[in-house]
Amino acid sequence: MAKNRKNQSAAIRFGPVLKVVLLCSLIGGSAIGYVWQKGEIYRLGQQISQREIKLKQLRNDNKRLGEQISILHSPPLLDQRVKELNLGLVPMSPLQVVRLGEPPPAKPDNLSRQFTQRSVNDLTP
Repeated sequence: MAKNRKNQSAAIRFGPVLKVVLLCSLIGGSAIGYVWQKGEIYRLGQQISQREIKLKQLRNDNKRLGEQISILHSPPLLDQRVKELNLGLVPMSPLQVVRLGEPPPAKPDNLSRQFTQRSVNDLTP
């Protein structure tokens, strides 16, 4: 009978040890997950701030380049550059300008009838 008591007491001790190990691993895993999550939040916050700084720089560059384009497209500056480079360009005369009129719009009634007739004819075997 003593043999049974030894086996029984060992089985009783194994249960609480297993519970403690599982509880400790659960708490430890939760702690590790919490620390990892905080690290990720910090890392993502850093990325957001860096990208906001880059966005501000790009907007400033875009504004500066837009102003530069508007200056370069100005007629007085273009005339000055033509004179500097001796290109020999002159303003065009009114006789050189050809104006084309807009073609009349197609009648939508004819087009819709043709489309309807084609659709019906295509569907019939």
